[in-house]
Amino acid sequence: MALRTPATTGTVTVRSAWRDVPRLKVRQFAAIALAEAPDLAEEILREIRREYPHLPVVLDDSGEPMALIGIRRAIEVFIQHLEAAEGRPRVHPEVFQEFGRGEGLNGRSLDSLQAIYRMGVRLAWRRFAEIGQRVEIPPPAMYELVDAGYEYLDGLVDQSVRGYAEAAARQAGERLRLQRGLMELLLTEHHRGDPTEAFVERAARIGWPIPGKVSVGVLLRPAREAVAPAVGQGVLLDMECEQPRMVVPDPDAAGRPELLRRAMTGWAGAIGPPVPLADAAKSLRWAEAAVRLMERGLLPSGDVLYCTEHTEALVLLQPEELIDDLARRSLAPLGHCGPTHGRRLAETLLAWLETRGGAPEVAARLGVHPQTVRYRLRQIRELWGDEIDDPDRRFELELVLRAQRLRGELGDPRARR
Repeated sequence: MALRTPATTGTVTVRSAWRDVPRLKVRQFAAIALAEAPDLAEEILREIRREYPHLPVVLDDSGEPMALIGIRRAIEVFIQHLEAAEGRPRVHPEVFQEFGRGEGLNGRSLDSLQAIYRMGVRLAWRRFAEIGQRVEIPPPAMYELVDAGYEYLDGLVDQSVRGYAEAAARQAGERLRLQRGLMELLLTEHHRGDPTEAFVERAARIGWPIPGKVSVGVLLRPAREAVAPAVGQGVLLDMECEQPRMVVPDPDAAGRPELLRRAMTGWAGAIGPPVPLADAAKSLRWAEAAVRLMERGLLPSGDVLYCTEHTEALVLLQPEELIDDLARRSLAPLGHCGPTHGRRLAETLLAWLETRGGAPEVAARLGVHPQTVRYRLRQIRELWGDEIDDPDRRFELELVLRAQRLRGELGDPRARR
């Protein structure tokens, strides 16, 4: 803070008590305070070390403690400002930014650093008050000096906050880089047995406990600049991919699915099945397959789904060429029917294969009259003949018909319930 200058509010003039102090006394005060600044800095540092013995001692190139240099510079700049009483007192920010940077890099908060700064101001004020008495500076002026000191302190804290934020950003960037490297190793390397030494070393560097099982997720961005979901420390997340990926450790752990659901609100995508760590790439493959089906509208979109809840669709819709080829061969008898009639026969055949019941059960499933079902079943037997009684042929028919229903090519009686 700059010491107050006379100001006018309405018709009342607010004067600065410090500026009313005779210049000779101000120069005397500044000369004594500057002479005692090194001793005061040593006193403050001793008290800091006594109160906070855990703080590391960082030395500069000459072997002098950086903290001592910063304290002494801060005191000297403030005293010089008292003598000039112009503008704001400014100290070279590097030292105090370095203090904040050190707190951030060592994983500490700024609370203790701010407490240390306040302690320094209290000790400095005690010494300045003694000097003020010696040169007979009036108490009002000294009280104003206290206000100036605490505002000066705010400026030093601001510099430390900048250094702290810079360190936090640097650490976050480094962690993300290491995390992406770990994920790349996990998802591309074919592990055999225990994790490799390189993998264990990278996991240790980011503090990631190696789990027994993982699930790998693939996400669809709700918007280009979407903020990363708050999935928590244990989940590895790579937002650099076009479709972000995540590795979920111990996906079946108590509460994990619910925590993920809440964290992924507003996002869409798929989480692959739980697999041993060495098979993470397999979980990724299923998640990618599910996302492709979501993009085609064949799986529900708008949320993050679990592959284990859509196994039928993933198994039947993935090998499209093979399923289509099997459908052409096994459903060839329907080629002689018109599209509408062929579809109705296919739906009836699937209902019969699924229920293994008679006309009443199939009719109830389809929502039609039993006599209609009997008529269609006779046609089905005429089209396929004795092959309809072959278990292998029935399995193939049910397989391709279920796939067609999943694609929306056949009606789903379950949707009418």
